[in-house]
Amino acid sequence: MHLLPIPIEANVFQSLLCSSSFWCFPSNNLQFTTKNCHIRMTTGRLPIMDLKQAYDVELMSSTSKIQHELWPLDEIDSKNGKLPCCLVWTPLPVVSWLAPFIGHLGICREDGVILDFSGSNFVNVDEFAFGATARYVQLDREQCCFPLNMCSHTCKKGYQHSEYGTAVTWDDALRLSVRHFEHKSYNLFTCNSHSFVANCLNRLCYGGSMDWNMLNVAALILFKGHWVDNMSIIRSFLPSTVVLCLGLVLVGWPFLVGLFSFSLILFCWFLLGTYCLKTLLES
Repeated sequence: MHLLPIPIEANVFQSLLCSSSFWCFPSNNLQFTTKNCHIRMTTGRLPIMDLKQAYDVELMSSTSKIQHELWPLDEIDSKNGKLPCCLVWTPLPVVSWLAPFIGHLGICREDGVILDFSGSNFVNVDEFAFGATARYVQLDREQCCFPLNMCSHTCKKGYQHSEYGTAVTWDDALRLSVRHFEHKSYNLFTCNSHSFVANCLNRLCYGGSMDWNMLNVAALILFKGHWVDNMSIIRSFLPSTVVLCLGLVLVGWPFLVGLFSFSLILFCWFLLGTYCLKTLLES
């Protein structure tokens, strides 16, 4: 191994000392003397251990930058309708009277503002279309993938996620979905509020999944959701209970059979459109 003397000027030497690139060499392979203003470097390859340590430091630095974006959220304020990073649900007029498991769905920004697809080429902002929130579930941003580039995906579906459309923050994903649905026609059976929420979750790759659709989004709020208060429960089930009782009194058991058939047909439609005819329903 040979030592290579590199003569430099004193002012250049001082600037090199302050340069980050100057210190990229391991200290045991670098010698300098201020008397002769010479730098002596040993030629050879950098040790693998030093390269690994440098990589680990860079990885930790990049990870901390991403973590920094996840600033603390405000507390859930259901009375004022501020539910940061939550899915929110409310019953639909008439439809929910016949099938109480069907309702209108929205998703909240990090500041708690509700976004919901409630009409053709229109996404509602901070005004839930069909009344106050009755049920909600808060999502964990740690389960989202916010890639800065192709190499920084935390999910296992990097190429599929990039092709679908990625985001660097929660609000950024919602903003992209809003732009997408501003050019969509609303249809209760093919492109509704659940489609909008599923699109947002796919952009977030929430839970490492790119398969969010109307059914699993509805199941998420149905099985993991929390009621806002007791009045929300009454508002959700009282109309359907009244309709059921009136139908039994005026029509009898055939009404109950017809109501059950209506619910079954709706469920089969969404099941068929989601998993068999995948281009039929928007997500």
